[in-house]
Amino acid sequence: MRADRIGASWALLLAALICYIPANVMPVMYTQLLGNGSESTILQGVAEFWRSGSYGIALVIFIASVVVPCTKFVTLGLLLVSAQRKTPWKRRERAVLYRLVEVVGYWSMLDVLVVAVVAALVKFRALGDVEPRVGILFFGAVVILTMLSAMQFDPRLNWSGEDS
Repeated sequence: MRADRIGASWALLLAALICYIPANVMPVMYTQLLGNGSESTILQGVAEFWRSGSYGIALVIFIASVVVPCTKFVTLGLLLVSAQRKTPWKRRERAVLYRLVEVVGYWSMLDVLVVAVVAALVKFRALGDVEPRVGILFFGAVVILTMLSAMQFDPRLNWSGEDS
């Protein structure tokens, strides 16, 4: 049972890592304003918000789309390696990390929400057109796969290591 859950959690985490590459290289949205159209990736969107003076939005999107997913990858990987090795190393801290990954998981869809809100605002004001692109699907897959990986991981495995 334990090996099955760890293996499934690893598989979901690796699938999320694979999806993270196209999520960042492929365009997440196409914007056409006043006749000018362009596609943009997540990082291009962050840079554009930063250049336009929307530092808060740029920072939130950067944290939600780069910092949080990368932190989740590292944290879940650490938890899985620790559980596989049955290490007694920092059990309480690992339990806190697991709870943090679970809580943060729900906020990870922020990028998808931003694309939806921007599209709705632009269409509502009839200033132009905004359409999601394939990159946002990969990013949504990253979020879902990391959440499933965390759900598959049994936090009791943090406590199954041998005491030294």
